[in-house]
Amino acid sequence: MEAPSRARSLVPPYGPLAGVRVLESARFVAGPWAAAYLAEFGAEVVHVEGPPFGPPYADPTRTLRPLLAGPAPGEEVSESWVQYSRNKLSVGLDLRHPEGRRVFLDLARASDIWIESSRPGTYDKLGLSDEEVWAANPRLTIVHVSGHGRTGDPTRVAAPSYDLTAQAYSGYLSLQGEPDPAPPMRAGTALNDTVTGLASATAGLMGYVHAQRTGRGQSVDVAQYEVFFVLLENLALDYFMRGVVRGRYGSGHQRLHPYDVHRARDGWVVVAAPTPDAWRRLAELIGFRDPAFDDRDYRLAHRGPVDAAIAAFCRERTRDELEELGRSNDVAISRVLDIADIARDRHYREREMFLEWDDPVAGRVKGPGVAPKFSETPGGVWRGAPWLGQDNERVLVGRLGYAPAEVDRLRAAGAIGEHPPSGPPPSGPPRFLREDR
Repeated sequence: MEAPSRARSLVPPYGPLAGVRVLESARFVAGPWAAAYLAEFGAEVVHVEGPPFGPPYADPTRTLRPLLAGPAPGEEVSESWVQYSRNKLSVGLDLRHPEGRRVFLDLARASDIWIESSRPGTYDKLGLSDEEVWAANPRLTIVHVSGHGRTGDPTRVAAPSYDLTAQAYSGYLSLQGEPDPAPPMRAGTALNDTVTGLASATAGLMGYVHAQRTGRGQSVDVAQYEVFFVLLENLALDYFMRGVVRGRYGSGHQRLHPYDVHRARDGWVVVAAPTPDAWRRLAELIGFRDPAFDDRDYRLAHRGPVDAAIAAFCRERTRDELEELGRSNDVAISRVLDIADIARDRHYREREMFLEWDDPVAGRVKGPGVAPKFSETPGGVWRGAPWLGQDNERVLVGRLGYAPAEVDRLRAAGAIGEHPPSGPPPSGPPRFLREDR
């Protein structure tokens, strides 16, 4: 068998990560999001997915609601899959099969980063522990994404975890929503999963840089709850240094004021003036004249008059009027946008934050663009999310140097598999709310 070639690329060259090779065997948002983020900036990402090689899939992201229509009834595809897996290559591979493990180790040899998101110990049982994988490629950075980490209290390590449980266990949920007796309010999206994905992508790149310098790979233990915990500003310092247990404060801010949501004539806006200069500009704009409120601590302790003045100012004006007054007076006022607002927003369009691309199952789709923006090596979307095993031959022959007959033998043995759609994807314009409506 031909040795894997570093010069052979399976994706178009683009982005700052062109040439970086990622092996991903993660499932259900956090790990896949990490790999998707790297893929948007040019990394060559191979997503490995085990059997069954067809519905119901091992990766529940493929069937997570809501679904987009496919070529035929029963071939719908998840919107989440369409977004989280764009730019990736798909290999259907059974890691429980001895030949499947051999192929996986060959993929590891040809990769720089491996991202997985199973419960701790899963790959050890498969004969793919970190040590066994490093025996194949000692330079590999291995990123383990889990709810509670790989070490610590055994009962916690073994416990199931999702975005919501990580929001709760991290302390994040204790800060969201109105004060007791109202319940805590979860984030409106899988915020912990996606933030954990960004942290995992960053960790993978840090490990990659270390391996480039030293020739040695290392293991990265990413725990969902820890990522959120360290992002909770000075929550821990508040407790350990001052004995403060910070709680929920609704839409306002416990330590910054004015810093809240207000109703305009036609919707909601936020008004933020947390610094002395910002407060002076806002006070002048709304005609608030009491100099006692120029003292920050006094203003925090006597919020009522300021809140009432801002509320009266906002409810007499539209969101457009308030934003224009904010801009002309250097006061931070912004409408609260929903996705319909965003779809019509000029700034989003001019910064190319909407993209259309062709999905091999759903057809033409439209979704979010790529951020942040690089001046010389921008990221992008070069393909849609693959159907299961779409790139078996492309990867095994093109990346690993297998002969086509070897690929056929692995397929016949059940070590690899695929599930192509029954026909071409739906044709026609993207099914989305058009911006001119």
